[in-house]
Amino acid sequence: MDGLDSLESMARTDFVERSPLTRDALEFASTQHAGQKRTDGIPFVTHPVEVACLLHEAGYSDDVVAAGVLHDVIEETDANQGELEERFGSNVADLVAAVSDDPSIDDEARRKAALREQVSQAGESAVAVFAADKVSKARELRLRVEEGRFRRKDRAKLDHYQASLEMLDELMPGHQLVDRLRVELDAVHALP
Repeated sequence: MDGLDSLESMARTDFVERSPLTRDALEFASTQHAGQKRTDGIPFVTHPVEVACLLHEAGYSDDVVAAGVLHDVIEETDANQGELEERFGSNVADLVAAVSDDPSIDDEARRKAALREQVSQAGESAVAVFAADKVSKARELRLRVEEGRFRRKDRAKLDHYQASLEMLDELMPGHQLVDRLRVELDAVHALP
C-alpha cells in the first residue's frame, strides 16, 4: 500500500464510527499492532483496516468486518482466541482463529496449505475474511513488483495467493472479492 492508497483506504473508514463492534475491534487492533510496520514501512494496522473496508464494501455484517480488522492479532501479537471471545464474542473469535496460521507447522508451504484447508472448512464468513486479506496482500505485492522490489521470498507468497485464488474460485465463484484477487494477481503476472 503506497501513501495514496493508504489515504484512500483510511478515507473509506467512516462506517467504523457507525459500528461499535468494529470501532472497538479497530481500537484493540491498533493497540495490539502498535509499533509494527508493513514491508514498506507504513503502520501495520493499515492492512487490517483495508481488509475491513473490503468486507464492509462487499456488504458483510459487523461481526465479519470486525473479524477482518482483527484477523492478524493471533498471528502477529500476543492476543489469543480466548481474549478475543471475551471481548468480541465467539463468532468474531472463531472467524479470526479460522484465518490464523498454525504456528506448529514449520514449513511455510505446508503451513499455508493447511491454512487454506482450514479456511475452506470454516464457512462462508471465514472464507470472505480470508479472501479480503488476500486481495489486500496481493495488491501490496503488485505495488512492490511495480516498484522493482520483488524479493525471493515473494515467490512463495505469490504461489500461496495463486493457490488461494483457485480455492476461492471453487468456494465463492463470481464473488467480487475473488474477482478483485484475480485482477491483482493477473496484474502481477503481467509485469516484467
